[in-house]
Amino acid sequence: MPYYLGIDGGGTKTTCAVGDATHVLASATAGPSNIVRVGEAQTRQSLTHAVRQACAACGITPDQVLRTCVGASGAARPELGAILRSILAEILPSPIDVVGDMETSLEAAFGDGSGVIVIAGTGSISYGRNRKGKTFRAGGWGFEIGDEGSAHWIGRVAVSALLRASDLKGEAVLSASLSKALFKTWGVASLPDLARAANSIPPPDFAALFPAVAGSDDDLARQVLGRAGRELGDLASVVIQRLFAEDDRCSVPVAMIGGVFRHAALVREAFYNETQKLVPRVRVLEEVVDPVEGALRMARKAAGV
Repeated sequence: MPYYLGIDGGGTKTTCAVGDATHVLASATAGPSNIVRVGEAQTRQSLTHAVRQACAACGITPDQVLRTCVGASGAARPELGAILRSILAEILPSPIDVVGDMETSLEAAFGDGSGVIVIAGTGSISYGRNRKGKTFRAGGWGFEIGDEGSAHWIGRVAVSALLRASDLKGEAVLSASLSKALFKTWGVASLPDLARAANSIPPPDFAALFPAVAGSDDDLARQVLGRAGRELGDLASVVIQRLFAEDDRCSVPVAMIGGVFRHAALVREAFYNETQKLVPRVRVLEEVVDPVEGALRMARKAAGV
């Protein structure tokens, strides 16, 4: 039986799925493999672990894999794609395709059809394809200058909002569940310590704060999550206007991808409301789409299945 691998490499985790011609047979998750953020050593460790664990769960060895497709942030850049391919070639002797995660996400959501996807994980980006096959992307410019609505953005904005609130309310903000959760995540004990950590070089892991924000019931956290959803809705609307302006009567399907959507209902709600407000003909898919399914499909297609 021929086996195929689909890999989704992100800034927080790496997922590998093993499948046959029609079904997912096993999967495994490892650490981050965004080579820009975590470096080559961590990327190699995460990819190798995910592949070996997924194959073991399926009862096969990597030598039995017929084709592999990797979708990763930034992997569309030839030099980065070459590094990822080289790493995987150390354990996978069969052909390996490396593409951007927006391509595997679009495949997972719509196959060969038209539509728009919005990815909100460690970073964020929107990407779409219309019925003529034309594609367009918006956002995804990196955490220093963009990635609005992403886990990194949410963590950074939450810290900023908390510090601004402390200017108005003083130490009263220390009793809030959000401040306690942020302190615990970064291992700090005061607002000045939080500010020093946020301004440290190299920059801290703001994305690690996302679960604390998503799990807080503070008004401040709710405001940040709502703003994130609206930012992501703006990204979607840009792509829709660029790709579907000529056919203004058709419904435009939009899919949500990534951990921010999966783990923050407030972001999903704000995203839905914002996209409906900006583009009333949009149709947001209810389920958050898993991009590793798209990577697996692309591996099968490349093999002629």
